[in-house]
Order: sequence, then structure tokens, then C-alpha cells
Amino acid sequence: MGRKAKKYGGIVPGEFAMDGQGIRDTLGKNVRIWRERRGFSQSGLAELSGISISFLSNVERGLKFPQPEVLAKLALILGVSVGELFSPIFIDGEGKISLRESPAHTQLLDLMHEDLMKDVSDAVSEVFRRYLK
Repeated sequence: MGRKAKKYGGIVPGEFAMDGQGIRDTLGKNVRIWRERRGFSQSGLAELSGISISFLSNVERGLKFPQPEVLAKLALILGVSVGELFSPIFIDGEGKISLRESPAHTQLLDLMHEDLMKDVSDAVSEVFRRYLK
């Protein structure tokens, strides 16, 4: 495990960046969650959005990525923004959807912020020490 991974509890900050598969997985999960929350079956949502049930199933499983116009239709039908289809969703203990970061993600960001502030403080102190004797 590298220095940063140890420092942040085994999580490397870059792991929160999504690659192509991560984006497809997040989109698929979100489409499924919003579809179920809105009471649509796969066949109903597929029909309304003009795609096949098979294609929608593949989107929900992170295997396919829809064209922009299909994304816009899905978002409109589901009553969310296109951006929300790509945002991490967290479901609390009461089943409520939240687009906020998870507690683990927030904790990691706090640790990184503390680190950054210490680095900035050290750099400012060094400038004062060198140039303002």
C-alpha cells in the first residue's frame, strides 16, 4: 500500500475519479434506482424512451451507454436532471435518496483538506523563514 493509501485509510484519493466503466456503472445504477422509485417497469421506461428493453437492461447493468438524446429522454421521464443520472446516489436507512457524499467520502475529503492546509502552512512558514528574516 502506498503512502497516500495508508494515510487515508487505504483509499487513494484518485479512486473517486471515475473511468469509463465507473461512469456506466453509476449511470446504470441511478437509472435503475430512479426507475424503481418512479414506479416504472423496464418495459414501460424503455417504451417511453424509445429504446428496447434489452438495451435498457444493458444500460442498468453498466454494459451499454445511451446516446445523448436517449439520456435526455430518460432524465425527463424520470424527473431528474441528466447530471443527477451521473451523480453518486446514497440511500439512507429510511430509504431516502441523497445526492450528497457518503460519510466515508466526506471523511476522506476532510483528511485531505487538513493535509493541504498543513502543507500550505509549512510553505508559508518556509517563505517567511527564508525571505523575511
